[in-house]
Amino acid sequence: MMPVPEIPIVRRRELTAHPDYRRVRRHLRERTWTRIAPGVFVSSAEWRALTGIGRHRLRVEEVLARLEAPAVVSHFAAAAVWAIDLLGAWPDAVDVTIPRATGGRSGGAIRRRALGLERVERVPFGAHEVTTPAQTALDLARILPFTRAVSAIDQTLWTGRRGGALATKDDILALLGTESVRGDARARRALAASASLAANARETQMRLLVIALGFPGPRLQERRRLRSGRVVFGDLYFPEADHWLEIDGRGKYLSAEFVAGRTPAAIVIDEKNRENEIRREVRGFSRLEASDADHPQRVYDVLTADGLRSRKPRPRAGDPVLR
Repeated sequence: MMPVPEIPIVRRRELTAHPDYRRVRRHLRERTWTRIAPGVFVSSAEWRALTGIGRHRLRVEEVLARLEAPAVVSHFAAAAVWAIDLLGAWPDAVDVTIPRATGGRSGGAIRRRALGLERVERVPFGAHEVTTPAQTALDLARILPFTRAVSAIDQTLWTGRRGGALATKDDILALLGTESVRGDARARRALAASASLAANARETQMRLLVIALGFPGPRLQERRRLRSGRVVFGDLYFPEADHWLEIDGRGKYLSAEFVAGRTPAAIVIDEKNRENEIRREVRGFSRLEASDADHPQRVYDVLTADGLRSRKPRPRAGDPVLR
């Protein structure tokens, strides 16, 4: 499970002096503090520094601490608990699933989904329960657009995760059962397009995009030992064209694991040498930023300019390439 981010938290119930209440109101007015749950505040700067999934994980923790009755944490909230990252924005409300007959109302901090609990797979989570990774992926795939749904499943199946995949395709298929539930057709389509080697949601998005743009189907995390003995992995590799694609997220160059004590100059030189070695062993090489997946025309132009052929024409501005 994903650990709760550790940043200073101010809770109204822990305040005793009136000046403290005035301080809270002042900070909120000046936007130096952010309210993340009823009566819970954090520094706006530290809140912004967290990832989207990190912010939601902290919100889940604080909202659940104020629930009197046990709840079944589900959907986006469960994804944050299991470290299943997603494309797009995370919601402000915390998802819980409740019995159909309950008909409970959603409040500002909680979104109650009256879907029933009869066939919901879940495990203990402190005083509450949380849907299993397979159930969480299925729940999200039933309600999300195709690309976001596949990203949820891919992150659940990802075998490169520390400790291994959270679930398998068979685990998710077993939950679909024989009785049709709303969203099952959508979920089956997303499941059919899923893969277990996508290291992050942006890789999923790029893989789906290049296929939708008419390029040949790629392999993920292509492993190759170069003539120098260096072992490299390509984010996407197109075997039909012997074309290698690197997808660079800017966070990669800021991570301590990647930097490994090297100076910026040493990183640039090492990356350039690595790229030159790869180029000598493949017919085609491209490099894209992860955010380029939001711009289909840019991806099409880069790949075709680098020699990768598409069976489709260049998309026009506004064409719905991915949904």
